[in-house]
Amino acid sequence: MLEKYLQEIGLNEKEASVYLALLQYENASAIDISEKTKINRSTTYTVLESLAKKGLVSETTVGVKTRYHAESPERLESFVERQKVILEEHSKRLKDIIPQIKSVQRESGEKPIVQYYDGREGIITSAERLYEKNDEGGEVYLMYSRDLITDIFSETENKKYRKIRLDKGIKSKVLYTYKTGELKSDEMGDRVKIDGEKYPIKCDIAIYKDRVRINTLTKSLSSVFIKSQDLADTLRSLFDLAHDYIKKSRP
Repeated sequence: MLEKYLQEIGLNEKEASVYLALLQYENASAIDISEKTKINRSTTYTVLESLAKKGLVSETTVGVKTRYHAESPERLESFVERQKVILEEHSKRLKDIIPQIKSVQRESGEKPIVQYYDGREGIITSAERLYEKNDEGGEVYLMYSRDLITDIFSETENKKYRKIRLDKGIKSKVLYTYKTGELKSDEMGDRVKIDGEKYPIKCDIAIYKDRVRINTLTKSLSSVFIKSQDLADTLRSLFDLAHDYIKKSRP
């Protein structure tokens, strides 16, 4: 149990085992610790050096021999505090580092991430994944049947996800069907109604940045979430083709 906790706060399995073993001695040699923990001697030296860097072990010379001493368990508090500082620094840097990591991934060939969600709750989970924490601005492409959306989700739910988008300053470009009404365009949304009898829409499709979300809305509710820049770009092109053609064909 103690070893597991030490691993949870940042020590690896061997470090936790060596530290707990060393606490049982006033000081000990690497050979003593190796025999106590059943870790081979060369690895024990490496682990002791690592623990020393973490401030949890110190060494001293007794005669001509090197002995090791476990620092007080209270030093674990200092270790955890240092870990917190390091994590905070990493968190601050992530915003700049993530695009660099993504560029490396892209150069090595994009591998789409595909995830499937089942049922009404699955659709909601997929909707929550469309916009990430640091997303801001840009344009989301939407295609849906307003009638099916209204049947499945409450007005409160629909307003919630629209508010998330608007709070991030994300505009929308929309193709929709609606038997009983019309959705007007505004500064945050360019909406084009299409003939639902001639061109029925039975899915709710969203495309934002490198993400595509497709919800089925008829007999079986489900959602497919795909992260792929190539797929998102291609679907955007098809969307623009239909959107621009409809606009041009109308008087």
